[in-house]
Amino acid sequence: MWDKSYLEKLNEYKEKSIAGGGAARIEKQHSQGKLTARERLEILFDKGTFREIGALRVSTSLDLPESKRIFGDGVVTGYGKVNGKTVYVASQDFTVSGGSLGSAHAKKICQAMDLALESMAPFVSINDGGGARIEEGVNSLDGYSGIFTRNTLASGIIPQISVILGPCAGGACYSPAITDFIFMTEKTSQMFITGPGVVKAVTAETVSPEGLGGAGVHSTKSGVSHFVCKDDKETLEAVRNLLSYLPQSNLEKPPVAEKFKAVDKSKEIEEIVPDNFKKGYDVRNVIATFADKDSFLEIQKDFARNVVIGFARMDGNVVGIVANQPNFIAGSLDVDASDKASRFVRFCDCFNIPILTLEDVPGYMPGTKQEHNGIIRHGAKLLYAYAEATVPKVTLILRKAYGGAYIAMNSKNLGADYVFALPIAQLAVMGAEGAVDILHRKEIAASATPAETRQQLIAQYEEKYLNPYIAAKNGYIDEVISPDHVRDRLAVAFDYLKNKKKARLWRKHGNIPL
Repeated sequence: MWDKSYLEKLNEYKEKSIAGGGAARIEKQHSQGKLTARERLEILFDKGTFREIGALRVSTSLDLPESKRIFGDGVVTGYGKVNGKTVYVASQDFTVSGGSLGSAHAKKICQAMDLALESMAPFVSINDGGGARIEEGVNSLDGYSGIFTRNTLASGIIPQISVILGPCAGGACYSPAITDFIFMTEKTSQMFITGPGVVKAVTAETVSPEGLGGAGVHSTKSGVSHFVCKDDKETLEAVRNLLSYLPQSNLEKPPVAEKFKAVDKSKEIEEIVPDNFKKGYDVRNVIATFADKDSFLEIQKDFARNVVIGFARMDGNVVGIVANQPNFIAGSLDVDASDKASRFVRFCDCFNIPILTLEDVPGYMPGTKQEHNGIIRHGAKLLYAYAEATVPKVTLILRKAYGGAYIAMNSKNLGADYVFALPIAQLAVMGAEGAVDILHRKEIAASATPAETRQQLIAQYEEKYLNPYIAAKNGYIDEVISPDHVRDRLAVAFDYLKNKKKARLWRKHGNIPL
């Protein structure tokens, strides 16, 4: 038999590691409405499946006092099962040196990331730290570079999810920025490169941490955050839900839900989508007519609201949806909407998720603000993303499909496998009123009844150019369908495309207009 001292020492060290910064700091964490690093993992992982790695690691920095050499060095790393599938994680412990990143801390995260990539499994980073550990100087900064490199090398190979459950400042922000999705909480999350104190010192601007980089800012203005939840528990449950839509890696297809409730309310589309093109509607109501019940998971719902993106299921199969939102600036494409949609298209293409495009777009948003903000460059991203994507791509034109925006929303020659259109759909360079005012300006002005003449010309233009049958005759639309056939046509199209293979010429990578 072994001497009892061996196991006693092991248990002592384990207890110290689990204790983190101690009871007082854990209580302070709770008083701020936050869970501890380990409590968060209990919610994220299936019960009893989490296994820790590096629990006894400590900082080797010569500048760090012995009192700060705490087992685990402020981050819990390991692996477990989420929805029965392997996931790797790094969860920062704010009770240890404020969750700051030192050399050992960074090496633990890098090890977990390496294992995730080698295992071809998703990686989740739970951020709750004050940035680089000042006492460790350049070693701390070097730790970030190792993390950023791994984020980049893993991009498009395994899903990467960042969860911001406290401060995330300075260089720490850039790891989440490279990952696929960012979650934030309403009251406890902040992300900013320079804090309020530095901002005030440099610009004389006074701003709160929430006003500078809280969840509200990043979910509505900057577009940095993809999901916002009320607290730690709700956020981690939302991460579990997102993972249920994603494959383990780019070598797999997305998981098929074993239990689902198929929905076919396609007939309701006729009531949802008005034939008066000046009236808006909520495109999410259209999605609800054919997606499996309660399966639509909207992403970035409060940012660039003129475009709706998200995952849904049809017969248990995952599809990515990009849709113009007529309820907000008529569904026009602008700088932010182009960025939002194009990055989502590229994510879906990385991870073998078919793409459904619901189109009702009057064009790119006009004006000096958009031009000066680079609508040419940003708008080109969406063209590039769709043209580059090789996954199954299906488009349904609901109403308007005008100008360059028609092309950008997964048009036939941009690579759509199937393009369907409702009978009220209109495909043209622009709407009838604008076209007539340009083409027949002199004729209208010379008419004895200009208003009547204008209306006649508009009707003629619509009849000649705007109906979907002209586009169908020329092969730009595969089928004009009645609303009650929408779900059937979409489901069958994706089923027939499920084994689609499309090879591209070899290249190191393209040069998307960033």
